Amino acid sequence: MTIYIGNLSYRATEEDLKAVFAEYGTVKRVVLPTDRETGRMRGFAFVEMMEDAQEDAAIAELDGAEWMGRPLRVNKAKPKEEGNRGAGIKRNDGY
Repeated sequence: MTIYIGNLSYRATEEDLKAVFAEYGTVKRVVLPTDRETGRMRGFAFVEMMEDAQEDAAIAELDGAEWMGRPLRVNKAKPKEEGNRGAGIKRNDGY
């Protein structure tokens, strides 16, 4: 399982996130996506921990908590959907 962390400060670093989540267990991986054009952090991250129980504890404690001046959104990451995500599709439902 992977944790999604949203509404992050643009000042947050991988090391910052490792330190926060290490309070709940062993952090396996941190991913901070950046904008391809600007190189700037996009304001969200993904954290993977060694055990599901550690991830559950981190989610319970950190969701809604203020960190670096912003209320965090912390939840289980949703799997990336394969294929078309609906872009360019027009529906004729009469609306």
